[in-house]
Order: sequence, then C-alpha cells, then structure tokens
Amino acid sequence: MSPTGRLLWRTGRSTPQARAVEAPHPFRTTVSAPEPSPHDEDSRTCQPALPTRRSNSVQIVARHTERREFDRLVTSAASGRGGAVVVAGEAGIGKSALIDAEVEALDGFEVLRAAGTEFEQDLLYATLHQLCAPVLEHRLTLPPVQRRALEGVFGLGAQTSPDPLTVGLAVLGLLREVARDKPVCCVVDDAQWMDDASRRALVFVARRVTTERIAVVFAARDVGSVSGLADLPRLPLAGLGDEDARAVLGAATHAGLDAEVVDRILAEARGNPLALLEFAHHAEPFGVPGPRRFRASVVDALEEQFVHRFERLPEATRSLVVLAAAEPVGDLGLLRRASKALGLDPAGFTVAENAGLLALGPRLRFRHPLVRSAVYASATPGMRRRVHGALAESTDPETDPGRRAWHRAHAAVDADETVAAELERSADRARLRGGFAAAAAFMERAGQLTPASDRQAARLLAAARLRLQAGAPNAARALVARAERRPMDDAGRAAARLLRARVDYQLSHSPQATARLVDVVTELAPDQARETYLEAFASFMYNDNQPGRLKELGVRIRKRAAQRESARPVDLLLDALLDQTMLPVERAVPAMREAVAACRAAAPSSSPWRMNLLCQVVIDLRDDEAMEEMADRQVDVARRQGALAALPQALRYQAVARVSVGRFDEAAGSLSEARAVDEAAGTVPLLGPELVLTGFRGDLNRYQELRELLGRDGRPFETVGEHYARAVLHNGLGNYEAALDAALAAQRRHQAGSYSIWAVYTELVEAAARVGRGEDAVAAMKHLEALARTNPVPWAVAEWLQAQALLDRGGDRETLHRQAIAHFARTRVRVLHARARLTYGEWLRRENRRAEARDELRAAHDVLSGLGARAFADRAARELRATGEQPHRHGENPLGRLTAQERLIAGKVATGATSKEVGVMLFLSPRTIDTHLRNVYRKLGISSRRQLREISL
Repeated sequence: MSPTGRLLWRTGRSTPQARAVEAPHPFRTTVSAPEPSPHDEDSRTCQPALPTRRSNSVQIVARHTERREFDRLVTSAASGRGGAVVVAGEAGIGKSALIDAEVEALDGFEVLRAAGTEFEQDLLYATLHQLCAPVLEHRLTLPPVQRRALEGVFGLGAQTSPDPLTVGLAVLGLLREVARDKPVCCVVDDAQWMDDASRRALVFVARRVTTERIAVVFAARDVGSVSGLADLPRLPLAGLGDEDARAVLGAATHAGLDAEVVDRILAEARGNPLALLEFAHHAEPFGVPGPRRFRASVVDALEEQFVHRFERLPEATRSLVVLAAAEPVGDLGLLRRASKALGLDPAGFTVAENAGLLALGPRLRFRHPLVRSAVYASATPGMRRRVHGALAESTDPETDPGRRAWHRAHAAVDADETVAAELERSADRARLRGGFAAAAAFMERAGQLTPASDRQAARLLAAARLRLQAGAPNAARALVARAERRPMDDAGRAAARLLRARVDYQLSHSPQATARLVDVVTELAPDQARETYLEAFASFMYNDNQPGRLKELGVRIRKRAAQRESARPVDLLLDALLDQTMLPVERAVPAMREAVAACRAAAPSSSPWRMNLLCQVVIDLRDDEAMEEMADRQVDVARRQGALAALPQALRYQAVARVSVGRFDEAAGSLSEARAVDEAAGTVPLLGPELVLTGFRGDLNRYQELRELLGRDGRPFETVGEHYARAVLHNGLGNYEAALDAALAAQRRHQAGSYSIWAVYTELVEAAARVGRGEDAVAAMKHLEALARTNPVPWAVAEWLQAQALLDRGGDRETLHRQAIAHFARTRVRVLHARARLTYGEWLRRENRRAEARDELRAAHDVLSGLGARAFADRAARELRATGEQPHRHGENPLGRLTAQERLIAGKVATGATSKEVGVMLFLSPRTIDTHLRNVYRKLGISSRRQLREISL
C-alpha cells in the first residue's frame, strides 16, 4: 500500500496518551494509544473526554492535497532527489498531525526529529543537538575539518570556533553518511523557535539536498519571521472547510451536540482542528460559553481554554505543571529531582496527564506548545522563580553548565554577581563554539544581573559586540544605548562610541559611517586603532563613490596613527596603503615592498579584508612570483582552517593571478568555486575579478551581462575593477577610443585621491598610442617610469619599455620592443608576453617588414589562441592576414567542450582529488561529482581519470 493509501487508515497526533509513548526524542517510531490512566476524584473533575483516533483520521484524510505534496517529497528523497518543505500554519492547524501521520507511514527511512522550544531559543545548537544526537557516530567518517566542527559545537572535542558555514557543511556531510544506508527524513517541529545557530545550519542543509536521499521538513507558524525559511518551498495549511470541520466534530464527540452549539464552535474555531476538538470537549451544558469567548484570534481562545483547565488542577499539580513548562527538554529524571527540591510529589504529573495537558513517557511532552506557553505565562513571577531555582539546583553543572546558568538567571530576584559570573562563563563557552547569538544572550542576562554599575556596563557592551558578530546590529545598538545609561570610565565611554560606530558602519557601509568610525578610533590604544584603521580604509577603497574622500581619509588616519611601538605586518600594510594613496609612486613603493616582505614572512592571515589588500599590493608592485604565492597561500589557509567566509575572496584573487599568467581555465575554476561558496553562504558575489577574466577573454556579451548586475541586489558597483576590465576588453577588440575612455576615467579617480588598479596605466598607454592621443598618456608614462625605477622587477620594467615603444619615446623603437619582450619572457605573465609580441608584430607590419612581422604575429596568435584570449588572438589574426599569411586554425582545447562546473570538477580530479574530496570543496555529494565526471568522460571521449589527467596537463 502506498504511503498515501495508508493515511486513510492511520492517524497522526491523536490523544495525549498516544504521544506519551513516543520513542526518546528526536528519534520517532510508530506509536499506539494505551488505555486512559485511572485518576482520582479531583482529577476527574477536570478530565476531558479525550479526542479519539477517528477524529484525527478525519482531519488527516481531509488534507489530501497536502498529503500528495508530502508524499512527492519523500518519494523523491528515496530515489536520491531530496528536498525541503516548510509546513506552515497557525498553532493548532494540524501541522504536527499531518507530519506525524506521514512519518509513521514511512518504510525504510531513518527519521530524525527535533523541536524548537521557546525557552531554548538562546541556547546554542539546542535544536541541532536533538536532531543529530542519534547519528553522531557517523561523524567519524567525515573529513577532519567537518568532524572537528561537529565535535566542537556539541562539546565532544576541543573548544573551537567553527565557521557557521563549516558547521552547516558538517551537518550535511553527517546526513549524507547516514543516507548511505537508507533515506533520511529530518523533521523540525516549531521551527519558529529554533536557536539561531541551529537555524543557520539546518537552512544551509535544506538548500542543498536536491541530489541526496534526504528530505527536510520544517513545521512553523510565522514563516516570514524566521530567516531562511521564507525562501524554502512552502506547504501552507489553512483551516478545514465547513464539511470537514463538521466531520471532525462528529468523530470527536460521543454524543451529538446541539445544532446551535455546533454552529458556534465552527464559528469560533474557524476550521482550526485543535480548536474544534478543544471547544467540542469542553462545551458547557448549553454549548460553548457566551460571546466573551469569541476572540480576534483562535490561538487566544485556545490559550484561554488551556489556562482554564490548568487553573482547575490542585495547587500542588499546578506547581508541577509550571515546573514542566520551565524545563523545555522534558527530562523526567531532572523533573523528579526538581519536584523533590520543591517538596512536591512527582506522582502528581499523572493528574496533569489525565487532565489532557501533558503526556508522560521517556520524556514529558505537553499536548501542544500552546499549553506550555499558556501555563508559564499564567504562573506568578514568584512561582516561576521557584521552579527555575529548583531546576538550577537539580541540573548537573559539569554536563550542562549552560542550562544551569540559564535557570539560575531566571530564578534570581535581584542582582547577583555569582549568577552573573556564571552566565559570563557560559557566554565564553558559547562563543568558543561559534554561537555568537547564544553568547550574546548569556552576556546580556549577565549584564542585567550585575550589581556593580561599571561592571554591568562592560557586560552589556560585551553583549552588544556579540550581537554585532551574530549579525544583529539593531539589537547591538539597543544594548549600547543601555550601557551608556550606566556609569562608565573614559575607556568604557570610548568603547561604547566605537561600538556604536561599528554598528552604524555594518548597517550602511557608507562613506559617512566609515568616516565616523575613523573619528572614534582616535580614542583607542595605538595597536587597536591601527587594526581598525586598516579595516575602515579597506572598506573605503572599494566603496568610494566620491573621488577624493579616500585621500582625505588617509590624511586623517596618518595624522592619528603616526605613533606605534612595533612594526607588525598589519602596521606595515596600513603604512603601505596610506603611502600608495597619498604619495607619488616613487615614495610609495618602499613601504609597499616592506609590507609585502613582512607579510610573506609572517604566519598567513585568514582575515578577508587584510588578505585582499595584501594581494592587491603585490599585484600593483608587478611581482608575479609573490602574486601567485600569496594568492595560493591564502586559498590554502582558508580551506585548511575551514574559513569559508574568507575563501571566496581568496579564490577571486587567485583567479586574478591566474589570468595574469594566462591560465584562464584555472581562473574560471577558481571563480566558479568562489560562487559555490557564496551560494552556500547566501552572500552576494563580487564581480570585479570575473569582469577582468571576461575582458581578457574578449567576451563582450558576457561582459555586458555582468556589468548590468553591478549595483543590483545589494552588490556594490565595483568601479575600480570595472574600469580596468573595460579598458582591457576594448583594447583587445580594437575599440581603442572606448578603452581610452575607461582608462582615463580610472586615472581621474586616482588623481582625485581614490584607489585605482595600477595596471590600468598600461592599458591607457596602448589605447592612447592607437588613437594618436599621446598627450593623454603623459601621467601614465610618469607612473610606469617611476614604478620601474623604484621597483625594477622584470614585469614593471617590461611595461615601461613597451610603453616607450608604443608612444615612440626614448630611443630606438625596435630595441625598446625587443627589450620589453625579453623582460616579459623572464616573468610568468604569459598573456602580457604574448601581447608584447603582438604589438611588436603590428609595428613591424606598419614598417613594411612583413616577414619579421609574420614571425611575431604568428607566435602571438598561437599563444593567445591557446590561452583563450580570443579578442587579442583575433587582432593578431587580422594583422597576419594583412601580411599576406592566413593564420592557422588553432587546435580546439578539448576542455572547452565542458561547462564551467564540469571544467572545475575535471581540474580538481586531474590533480588526484577523490570524488568525496571534490564534493567537500564544492558542497556537492560524491554521487553528484561522479555524475558530472561521467558527462566529462562522454564529452572528451575518455574513460578514466588517468586520461583526464593527460588532457588537463
């Protein structure tokens, strides 16, 4: 029988007693309903006529459309085409009933379940731990970075600070390992209450299971308020129609209800199944209570119903129910210990179970989350403090220090330094495990409970910093405001102003916010200030839409950060950038070279903004050896450390380096991998390096597509990279006026005090020479000469010699061309070497030295064609034809038949990586990698990895 067919005979969430015998959460098994437990006279007065299995069968059968969608999801997952869905609807609408019925009907699935809990939203990885705990042994087969990440977040290994993306990748890897044996269905109930760290990891997983035997199901009320869930496929549950609602009422009641009562129940329940059952079984002799019961919200009416039932319990039982409501895990051992600490008999839980409020089993479960929240809210503050105190006393401080501290915090009546210090320690533990949101919650509560005002302000500021790191700048700003209302010393006030400036900067990244950040940094210690200055300056370089502001900012930074006690790499890098922005080339180069030398000798940094700047300084210095070394080193470090936030930009600078040395396919592979990581992170990719690659390839259509994306969907305009790429593109296409316009625009920005890629001056000289506007290249010539004289590396000298030859400056043009080619030959920059031979061949042809021109143009054409620099190769072909020689058709690169994704995978496999290793790098399953490899083999006409290595080499 199909899963859908079985639903006609099986039920979902039925009675509280049925739910009491669930297997230990989060592993879900089929359940059956035991007979109701005996109860005494007191409990009989509040005992409801419990809903029958038939009533839930009716409501499940009514969900035929939703069941088909659910069946489609799990059937696809079983065949390796997994997916995710969010079952959405108000409380009581039947989300859990539908999911339970479907899950119970599954055959051959590993079912993992978890539930978000309102009181655990600030406890790090609480939901994720529920979901993954039964299968954590599979972590042993994961790659080391992923295994260490899981062990770190679950407290099984060394205290680490794994990147959130690494955690998400590790959870995905864990589920993949489980799915090797049988399909996996992950169910997260009450997803609106997931803790932030779990939410990020599980949304990450949900977005990348389309080629896995994994189905992910979230049940949530307000989907729009939960970041990430709103972007997933949604299965909305609305209220039952009138006919189905009447059927549910008929199946749920043993005796017929008066027609007027039925109509009133239908009107108030509005098709909500839980409301239908509750109102039917608690109708008074003449029907549902009067008009005061009609509420704007069905949920309000349900909560009132549950509170009414709770209030009819004996006093001792009410205390036990509040105790259970304050303990979200449902740990019966802990609840028994806490009950005894309060002087209560744990047997009283049975009375609450008979009243239909909760269910006993391996774990205590409330009939519905609304019961828990309604009971907790209705308790007096004193009662809540007492139960939290008992829970804190009964929680093991060694195995669960975070929960113990949390309960102690809720039990505190007044400020208490001991409790505050315990919360601060819990915040430190959470931070070390990468849970900034949880750490912020602990630290915020610690600040509230700190008796000393100055200490309180310090803890609130610490909480604000953590909120900012967790990506909640508005919450951070509110905490800063609270801290500023407390007494603080000068250092504290300076820290508050700096934090407020950082919040403003993160919210807008505007030049104004950057300037304010720099203003505040003046109050910091010199070492701290220089680090912050570098960060602000780096941001401004790529976000400077007002020429001149960067130089102005540099003047202010130099004035305020002049003194230092040491010369760390970060200090030298800041000095280099300031010099590069504010001084002539010949005066800037020494500091730039010193910074590069210091950074090469130091331990590599995974800081994305510092890494970007260092790589750019190396490129501007025209140091081809250091360029590849630094770019490759940063990529290796980011991968090894699992620093996925830094990896995309490291890959982009690696791509720029690959373009310069003429390895265009490798550059495309790096960019493709960077996009994969960006997609995994949900971040908007930067386009500058891809524009540069497109410019060198001469692909005008692709360039225009990319350029139209600049400034859209949260992307910066990236003026610096766009000017350079446009100049290269049009020089290749022979549109020299357009190339000159782009290069001159970059030069004007540079002269006004903004940053510009120094390589643009070479493009400017070539364009100016072609259109006969040598006067426009005066400043560029001075720049190239100064760079070559103060930094006489072969690449810089070659560009200066070539510029003189193009503009007929400084002597024998033929000698200058030949010397430029000779210097380029000593570098790794093959594409520029070939371009130098192209320009020399063009000059020779115009000198009517056709035979010599053919040699240079033929060599240039062969190299440029082989590299994939199509526009420059076409230029060489046109020149060859002008000499009377037809260019040879360059042999097709077989890798050109592959898609970008296939080339990326083929390149990594050719280096010896296994399918599993490539999958880890690209966030794909080994099976997906093998599918791509089969396509690669088919397109290339090969059948083995050895043959692939031969083609790639």
